[in-house]
Amino acid sequence: MEYRPISPFMRQISHAHLRLNDQPKASVTGKSVNKWELLRELSKAQAAFGVTERDLTVLQGLLSFFPDDALGGNAETIIYPSNKAICDRLNGMPCSTMRRHLARLVEVGLLSRRDSPNGKRYVRKHAQEPVAFGFDLSPLHCRAEEIARAAEAVRDAENRVRRLREAVSLMRRDLLAVAEFGEVIMPGLTLWGHLRDTATATARALRRKLSLEDLSTYRAELEVLLDQARNSIDGPETEDMNTSGAQSEHHHHNTNKESIVFEPALEEGGAAAGSHEPEVGVDVPDTKPAPRIPLHLVIAGCPSLKTFYQGNIRHWHQLFDAACHVRPAMGISSSAWEEAQRFMGPEQASIVVVAMLERFAEIRSPGGYLRALTSKAAAGEFSCGQMVMALVSQRGAGKCSHL
Repeated sequence: MEYRPISPFMRQISHAHLRLNDQPKASVTGKSVNKWELLRELSKAQAAFGVTERDLTVLQGLLSFFPDDALGGNAETIIYPSNKAICDRLNGMPCSTMRRHLARLVEVGLLSRRDSPNGKRYVRKHAQEPVAFGFDLSPLHCRAEEIARAAEAVRDAENRVRRLREAVSLMRRDLLAVAEFGEVIMPGLTLWGHLRDTATATARALRRKLSLEDLSTYRAELEVLLDQARNSIDGPETEDMNTSGAQSEHHHHNTNKESIVFEPALEEGGAAAGSHEPEVGVDVPDTKPAPRIPLHLVIAGCPSLKTFYQGNIRHWHQLFDAACHVRPAMGISSSAWEEAQRFMGPEQASIVVVAMLERFAEIRSPGGYLRALTSKAAAGEFSCGQMVMALVSQRGAGKCSHL
């Protein structure tokens, strides 16, 4: 049976502790670290070191007996407070509880004991050098880099969870918005009720603290439903913004296929063949209701707008300002823009312009195309919703999946 010495207070002492006590002085060399910052990092990574909040409370009390804020250099790292002093510092913690947490700190290697022959904690002179007996904080300092890495890993994991939680929250909002929009343009479809129920259930789930695995499951489910909703809305009647197949535009053919011809003969005062001009005298209401499609879906489907417009777009009037900003550069005349606003309303006209910007390379005549859509709006045959949903569907749900 291995012989294990016992201190005067019946506490077993390991051979490692005996070798440690043979050293006359405990000091730490290397880079010094702030003891309170180190404690905060350890608190963040406490699970990795197997310590509890109460263990850290006791460690905080011990660190308060260390006179300097910095651990390291050649500073003495032994502290020697009595049990009573420690318990008083810990607001009257029972001594038995304090000793249990001290034992845990020693067990996990964040603290070590330097016992005196009689088990007391004190400092005395030995060959003109002070020798202290008590608790050695040098293991805490020596593991500072390990603690910092563990804390950073915890923060990275928390950031992944937070980003995924934000993605699920945004997808839930998109799901609810698409359900409301789908109910307007395709009423009676049972899919919309299922989407609303899922969005409500997800909102309730997000009130809890969810793990990374749980959030990944919710994200996958929402992605499938968003795909189904977009496929249902993005039907054969979706507006085709590629003017090679549009019969409502007048084209000027050019040998250079990449060139873009702006305003057609409509701008020269005469109606182009095949174009549809709003009829003069049509009674148009002074105000149009705001589009039913959510603004954030418009922004999600038209990311190119951020390249040409640097302002914030959180409200419909800001989208209108953005459309006014990019409209001249697209070759859309003031008269075509004013007509679009008159028959579509400023919000819907703005949606159409930024959607055209997203497919600008495929539109041979933006001004003529806008006039054609204006003509449809005047006849009550146009809604910008399917145009936007086509863009969103084209981009797919991948935008949220890699957040």
